[in-house]
This record gives sequence, C-alpha cells and structure tokens, in this order.
Amino acid sequence: MAPDDAPLAPATFAREALLAAAQAVDHWDVIVIGGGATGLGAAVDAASRGYRTLLLEAHDFAKGTSSRSTKLIHGGVRYLAQGRIGLVREALVERARLLRNAPQQVHPLRFVVPVYRRWDQLKLRVGLAAYDWLAGRYSLGRVRALSAADTRAALPNARTDGLLGGVEYFDAQFDDAGLAIALAQSVFDHGGSALNYVSVNGLIEQGGRIGGVRARDQISGRALEFTARAVINATGVWADDIRRMAHPDAPPMLAPSQGVHLVVDADWLPGSGAMLVPETDDGRVLFLIPWQGKVLLGTTDTPRTDSPLEPRAQDDEIDFILRTAARYLVRAPGRGDIRSVFAGLRPLIAADPDAPRSELSREHVIRVSPQGLITIAGGKWTTYRLMGEEVIDRAAREAGLPPRPCRSAELALHAGPALADAPPLHPRLALTEAGVRHAAACQFALTVEDVLARRSRALFLDAAAAAEAAPAVARVLADELGRDAAWIAAQRAEFAQLVAGYNVEESDRAGA
Repeated sequence: MAPDDAPLAPATFAREALLAAAQAVDHWDVIVIGGGATGLGAAVDAASRGYRTLLLEAHDFAKGTSSRSTKLIHGGVRYLAQGRIGLVREALVERARLLRNAPQQVHPLRFVVPVYRRWDQLKLRVGLAAYDWLAGRYSLGRVRALSAADTRAALPNARTDGLLGGVEYFDAQFDDAGLAIALAQSVFDHGGSALNYVSVNGLIEQGGRIGGVRARDQISGRALEFTARAVINATGVWADDIRRMAHPDAPPMLAPSQGVHLVVDADWLPGSGAMLVPETDDGRVLFLIPWQGKVLLGTTDTPRTDSPLEPRAQDDEIDFILRTAARYLVRAPGRGDIRSVFAGLRPLIAADPDAPRSELSREHVIRVSPQGLITIAGGKWTTYRLMGEEVIDRAAREAGLPPRPCRSAELALHAGPALADAPPLHPRLALTEAGVRHAAACQFALTVEDVLARRSRALFLDAAAAAEAAPAVARVLADELGRDAAWIAAQRAEFAQLVAGYNVEESDRAGA
C-alpha cells in the first residue's frame, strides 16, 4: 500500500534521484529523524500503512548504537532475573516475528551455560525453563541439563576443572547492520523514502506546532526543508539533542551506558554454539558467540555522560572481558589475539542517578512535547518493530492522520539477491568487488566506511584486514559513484583514522 504521489521503490538507489524524489513531495504525513533500529522500524511501519513517510539519518543507517550490538535477538535472560516478565515476554514474541519476517538476517542459536556449582545448575534450569515457558508456542527448543561430558563436547575450550555439567537453551542471532539496511530498503518497498547523510539541524514550527524539519545534505552541503503532519524523534542516545531544538530547557530523558565487544578468531570457541557466563562482577552476563567466522565476546556496562558518535573502548573494559572469559576457558585470548574491538552506547531511560546502569530500563517510552514533537527512546533491537508500531499509532492520533491498522507484525522484510562467488578483495575477508558495487548501487553505501563497517562487517571482524582492503574498496567505490582521485585519497585517510579505534594493537602503540 503506497500513496499515489509517494516515491516508487527503485531497482537501484542513486542518491541524486532519491533526493529529487523526496523534495518533489509537497507535504509528508510522517517524518522520522534517525536511521537506527527505532527510526527504521517506525518508518517501515508508517510506510506500510500507506502514510507518506520520509526518514532522515545524519550519518549512515545504523552508524551508531544499532550496528554495535551483541548481535542477539532475545528476550533477555537477565531481565527475567530482575522480574521484568512483561519485557521478556514481548521480546520473545518479537523474536519469533523476526525469525519469520527476516530469515536472511535472523537465525536460531544454541547456547550452553557451563556449571561449576550444583546450586547454579538447579537455579539455571529453573530460570531458563521459565524463560522458555514465557516463549510458549514461539519456543526455539527445550531447555535441558547436560552432563559434564556433553558440556565438554559442546564447549571444547570450556574450563574442565570442577565442571559439573551445563544447561542448554536457544535464542536467536542476527546481523544488526544487515537488518538495518533491509529495513531501509523496505521503506522504499512500501512507498516511503529513507535518506542517509541528511542531518536535521532545526525544526519548523507552524502555528505553535512542529510541522517539519530543516536539514542539510552532508554530501553536497545543500540546505533542505521538509514539512509533515507528524515529526518523530527516534535518534537513540542523541534524542535529547533533538528535543532541545523544540524546548531548549528540556530535562534529559536518557542515561547512556557503553557496551564493549571484542572479536577473536573462531578457535577460541570451537563449534557452532554460543556460551553464556551467567553472572559477571558487574552483575551482567557475558556472551561468547560465534559470528561470521569469528567469536564475539561482550559486553561491558560503563556509564557515560557524553554521547560520542565513535565511542572508544577503555582499557579496563577490554581487560574486564578478557579476565572474565579467562575464568571459564582452558585457553583464553589475550590483547594480542583481538581482531577488532568496538563500543556502542545504549539509550537507557534515566532513573535514579545512583542506580547501577545494569538496572536502568531497556523498556521504551514515548513523549510528546507541547509543540507536538514525538520522541521515542529506550528499547533494544529485539523490540524495534513493536516500538515502531506504538509510535506510529501515537503519531497518527497526534497528527490527525486517517487511522490505519499496523501491518508490520506480518510483514516480510526486503530480501536482497545472493551475490555470485568471486575472489575476495582481501584473503581474510569475504568482501568482493561485486559486493562493493552492490553496496553502492542497491544498499545506499556512499563511503569506504559504509562498505567496510556496515555493508560488510569487515571493520568489526578484523580491523587490520579492513585497513588493508580499504584502498581497493575506495577505488571500486569511486568507479561506481563517479568520484575522483582526490576523493579516493580523502576516503583512505578518513578510514585509516577510524580503524585505529578498532585495532587494539594500534591503540596500545598510541598509548605507549
């Protein structure tokens, strides 16, 4: 369902054509600010209802928090321990929907929790059985106790000294940036428009109500204006910045928390399953997860008072993850084994300022300013679709849009073609020349970083290999986008500066 004057879903996504089509629409029903999980979910929901929908992202889709997750679609085992039954139940229902609606991006994953104390085995079996019971008919597999031998077979590198057995359960895994791009493509599939590298720098008031946005195309520098009946602020940890455009004295909604993840080679966790450490020193859980031929270790929970676009891992966060993993592994990775380290900021809802970050809410809230700016904040990837449904319901009421039922619960997301096998651009990466060209033509990629960080996950998987591949990526991307030698040189320099924050050895040398 798409309005008659909405942009048509293109076969490829030429930027100038997308900008021209967006500017040709006199008045949008809904403008969404923010191209992370929440904003993309809202835009897909709105467009699929037939509302004229425009999404604007200041950088690249999922550039911030939404490409830096633990790569899990899950109910949240630790939220069950905190008694947040409703949050867990709704997330498990959304997990099932994502498995059905985005099978290219989401798949089940087996977890094993090694047990070294008998009381822990009973507690875990009961707790995880309750977790599975809440999933009901959406269960991915029964929880079961494992013998010590079965646990060793499932986790060959788990510490065997004192191992009593384990507990097995199932959750789901995904590629966060890949799902974000599928959502951006889905906005177009349903008659909407989504533009990356268009920053909102002001709000338009009409009769005391927010009626549009002032923006700038970050590629050309051109000033833009778009009007709409409803404007939604879905900018994650930066939501307070947009709120203050409408109300400079608005109190903060968010208390950001930083999570760090380390990526190491697959032989540190042999097999296809994941490992859960149920309780760390800071009260969280630690995941060791197979991901795209590597192993992901995380995460930390560090309060922040700022919201940088490129947060950097702190030494004590890296050491915390390595130290915790070493307690549970026969062979444990060290700093020299880390292929990449990345940090992301969680948009936690502010509460008691003295409360631990691990206890702040992941539940989302929707607030409407006196001028009608609609802000949605909090939440997590697993519940992005539900958040989109609820904020579009609210936007329709606030803006007087014709009521239309939500369609996103049953909506299959955009599925791209499988690319033919070809020689990779780097021996440690899967990225090919065809993959770079596809990223530019069909996946909105405009920079070397877009390709190496989010259209492929090279930067997150192997920072050194990504740095070595960057010159070849820049040349192919320049050819596809019609850029010159100066652009290639600038892109190479920008990526070299970026990659240093993901490469632990470079960071160590810089700090020496």
